Amino acid sequence: MPIVNRIAEFAPEMAEWRRDLHAHPELGFKEARTSDVVAAKLAEWGIEVHRGLAGTGVVGVLKCGSADRAIGLRADMDALPIRERTGRPYASTNDGVMHACGHDGHTTMLLGAARYLAETRNFDGTVRFIFQPAEEGIGGAKKMVEDGLFQQFPCERVYGMHNMPGIPLGEFAVVEGPVMAAGDTFEIRIQGRGSHAAMPHQGIDPVVVASSLVIALQTITSRNIKAQDALVVSVTEFHAGETFNVIPDGVVLRGTCRTLDPDIHASLPDRFQRIVDGVCATYGASAEIDYRQVFPVTMNAAEPTRVAQDAATAVAGASRVMTDRRPLMGSEDFAYMLNAVPGCYVFAGNGDSAAVHHPEYDFNDDLLAHGASYWTTLVERELKRA
Repeated sequence: MPIVNRIAEFAPEMAEWRRDLHAHPELGFKEARTSDVVAAKLAEWGIEVHRGLAGTGVVGVLKCGSADRAIGLRADMDALPIRERTGRPYASTNDGVMHACGHDGHTTMLLGAARYLAETRNFDGTVRFIFQPAEEGIGGAKKMVEDGLFQQFPCERVYGMHNMPGIPLGEFAVVEGPVMAAGDTFEIRIQGRGSHAAMPHQGIDPVVVASSLVIALQTITSRNIKAQDALVVSVTEFHAGETFNVIPDGVVLRGTCRTLDPDIHASLPDRFQRIVDGVCATYGASAEIDYRQVFPVTMNAAEPTRVAQDAATAVAGASRVMTDRRPLMGSEDFAYMLNAVPGCYVFAGNGDSAAVHHPEYDFNDDLLAHGASYWTTLVERELKRA
């Protein structure tokens, strides 16, 4: 059971929808036009439409048969603040905003699945089509959950999908356990005492403190965490001073932490506090820490992963479904939905394209039929008619 024939028939229409969305990208929580397009198409196909969760979120509900089971399928809708350099005829008309991560394609694949399922109704239960705003680092999934997504629209399981450059077109990666890392941010404001650069003994040099701290923070990975566990601590900003002959009063460090282990993730704020306090005390300085746990680990549950693997295998063939791909250290806010409801997040091959978040990236329209076929196969297997 490869690409569904009916989906292949309207794949050219899907490409038109995708290119229209690509030409009109919108940033997180501002997806007004996008959500209007999504809601209109769902309504056109007779799917019940609900709006307002997380502001611009859209949930379509399609019920068939008598079973009380319900599953959720999620697509993200937002774009990135990037100036496009693809040169495509359908390139962004919103200068400085671009669909550089393929959310236009994700939205379109789920719309294609919704259309097919509304036509065929070959399942028994309820499908929730979840169109999420603001995936790109500003908490759209978390906001939908907080707004009562799974209270208003209960789901036994929830599924997500992301395109992946470098994976060949027509292939999927479906892996149990952690698939993407927890993602945190931190800001450390170190307070010393400024002085003339020729007389450092008269002050407390925060540049020296910050330099020591950059190295000390790496011991969280090298000396506090088992070598077999994954943790990245990256200081990415170091702001200090304004001229060559003045030791400044303060320094600001910023950066990110990534881990695949929920227990390690929970321990990081305390580990940071102890190291920062210790280093500052050594030099007589002080510091304030703003440590934010932005995303949890994206964790695929066992049984939903098995169902997703079966669906991907039905569409692509067993040899084209990777079940042992190593996790990515990037983060994904779909993790908030997986924390609330068990489910599975899969990757679909975008072929040999530019990397996501690159100004020359473009979603591969040939993936649309593969992705929509995966969604529909998943639904028909999860909510199989007796």
